[in-house]
Amino acid sequence: MSKVRALRLLASVMGYACVAIGLFHVLGGNLAIPGATSAGATVDSLGRFLGAIFAGYGIAWLWAGRQSTVPAAAVRLLTAVFFLGALGRLLSLAVEGRPHWFQLALGALELVMSPVLFWLADADESAQRGRTAEGVPPAAAPHTSSEG
Repeated sequence: MSKVRALRLLASVMGYACVAIGLFHVLGGNLAIPGATSAGATVDSLGRFLGAIFAGYGIAWLWAGRQSTVPAAAVRLLTAVFFLGALGRLLSLAVEGRPHWFQLALGALELVMSPVLFWLADADESAQRGRTAEGVPPAAAPHTSSEG
C-alpha cells in the first residue's frame, strides 16, 4: 500500500471512528464511559459536550482525507490534538492511577498511531510535488480516491 493510500485510509478510519464515538457519548452520557456509569450529572454533561466536540474532530479528519491533495498541515494539527489526548491520559495515569483497561488500550493506540500519522502527513503533498516535477500538471495527475 502506498503512503498516500495509507494516509487517506487512516484519515477515513479516524474520521468515522471519532464521529461514531463522539455520537455514542452524546447519546449515552455516562453509560458510554467505561467505569463511570454512576459519575453524576456534572460528568454526564461534560461527557456529552466533549462527545459532540469529538464528533466534530472526526468530521475534520473526514474533510482532510477527502481533499484532492490531503493537506499536511491539517493532518499534523489533527495528529497533534490526538497526541495531546494521549499525553492527557498519561498525566491522568500519573496523577489519578490506573483507569479502566479500555482507557489504557486507547492510550496505547494513541501513542502508537500518532508517530505513524505524523510520518504520513505530507505523503500526498510530496507525491503531488513529484508529479508536478515530472511535468504532469495537477489537473492531469491521477487522483487517489478515498473510496477504493
